[in-house]
Amino acid sequence: MAAMRDSSIDCQRRIPLLTAVNATSQVHLIVGSDPLAATRCTKSLDAGARPILICPSETKLPSTLAERVEAGRVQWIQREFQDIDLSTLGRDEVDYVVDAVFVTLDRTNPLSRHISNLCRRLRIPVNVADAPELCSFTLLSTYSDGPLHIGVTTSGKGGSLASRIRREIASFLPSGLGEAVGNLGILRKRIWEEDAIENEADKDHFEDDSDDSTAQKHTFNTLVICEYWPLRQLASVTLSDVEKMLAAYGADKCPVTSGKGAGQLSKKGKIILAGSGPGHPDLLTRATYHAIKSADLILSDKLVPAAVLDLIPRRTEVHIARKFPGNADKAQEELLVLASEGLSAGRTVLRLKQGDPYLYGRGAEEFSFFRRKGYEPIVLPGITSALSAPLFADIPATHRGVADQVLICTGTGRHGAAPSPPGYISTQTVVFLMALHRLQSLIESMTVHPVDDKGEPTIPRVLWPKDTPCAVVERASCADQRVIRSTLEHVCSAVQEEGSRPPGLLVVGKSCEVLHQTDQKWVVEDGFKALDGLNNDMNLDTITALGGIQDA
Repeated sequence: MAAMRDSSIDCQRRIPLLTAVNATSQVHLIVGSDPLAATRCTKSLDAGARPILICPSETKLPSTLAERVEAGRVQWIQREFQDIDLSTLGRDEVDYVVDAVFVTLDRTNPLSRHISNLCRRLRIPVNVADAPELCSFTLLSTYSDGPLHIGVTTSGKGGSLASRIRREIASFLPSGLGEAVGNLGILRKRIWEEDAIENEADKDHFEDDSDDSTAQKHTFNTLVICEYWPLRQLASVTLSDVEKMLAAYGADKCPVTSGKGAGQLSKKGKIILAGSGPGHPDLLTRATYHAIKSADLILSDKLVPAAVLDLIPRRTEVHIARKFPGNADKAQEELLVLASEGLSAGRTVLRLKQGDPYLYGRGAEEFSFFRRKGYEPIVLPGITSALSAPLFADIPATHRGVADQVLICTGTGRHGAAPSPPGYISTQTVVFLMALHRLQSLIESMTVHPVDDKGEPTIPRVLWPKDTPCAVVERASCADQRVIRSTLEHVCSAVQEEGSRPPGLLVVGKSCEVLHQTDQKWVVEDGFKALDGLNNDMNLDTITALGGIQDA
């Protein structure tokens, strides 16, 4: 009985494999004649497939379906379904097996289960209305805008709810985004064409950067706008903008967004170094929020989340750091040049950094740079993920009788070198930032002594037990936050199997199991709900103080 319960739980935890299928010229069999059958035929036609309807001749078809049959767009076989239909009505290039089957009969109709069993035996994708257990696939509630398609599924638990969620998502998208996607697709294709003539030997010669970005080819650096510009700015990209970006790409320059031109102001410029916090916009300080709203020029780290960038007014010029493996120093230089030009023009420049400016954020280096230029920077703190990410993962950094100290380390030193990790202290919680892209070597250095040619330890320190609890916390406080709870023995396998979602950090120590204990090798937890409902409780004075009414 326990095994059956475990199996049921496992089934509930499984996630569907969401795909976008090219259905052009496929043959879709629709069994039924109700309005849902008409909808299925419409979906097939929209996807470029050829729908074949099977139902008795005396059936009265919905008017829209009848019109499509009369127009020859839908083939109607006027009889009951026959088993041989599955292997005789399809395309000749696939031996006449149909490509997909949609059953819209009542779920209690014995034919529904019969068709489902036949399709599964023949490995034909089948969808049975209102019967998830009989389906090998389900249809998503979709929103389409040109080449942009967004789908939502509730795994058959509530079609109306999926539609509502899809509408909610679509309502937040700026108009024109689909057209911009098409324009950016042109940009991508043109860059591909340019890169095709470059020396292929150069493609792998890049060092790791000091963040958790996955390696990407340097020639796609220009396309960083696709991931990090606010959506409303992306939606304004025109073909003319594409040509400008291509020109900037060819000249190895940073693409420029629209905004106030330099040199229009005579006042002395002002530079602000501000931390954007761990990710959620509600975790910004009020000072940083107002700086975002009032700056003339914003120079942002690449990993500042889109939800924070969305707060930037449309009029404000924005540049995103062009950081990719091997280009960190050059990207930093570009931002400093842009900041200097803005300050010389008398503009208010906001250097928006992830987390806190002074915690592995080059904040002090930038402070010194601008001071040498004759400007006294204003530095605004940010909530660091080193302390907030464990909190959002239900990990108390300190806990009576378990952990009485916290150590914050980097997993990446200067020029990509791996720093020496700390020795084991049983009452210490250690947070490693920027470590996930070299997690394997970090864990080995913590749990195994490095040795010289004679087999002698080169760095004497207390090794960490492999059963020490740890957790990987990724995209902390964002909607797609993920926590992987494991031990030092299994965490590398967990990240390798589950994949990586930068930015992320590693928390190590017994505090990781104070509120969550498991006997599994690892456990994965998705989503962030900690701040849900807080906005509804904010009074009018608070909203006014944050500028919500003025900016609405």
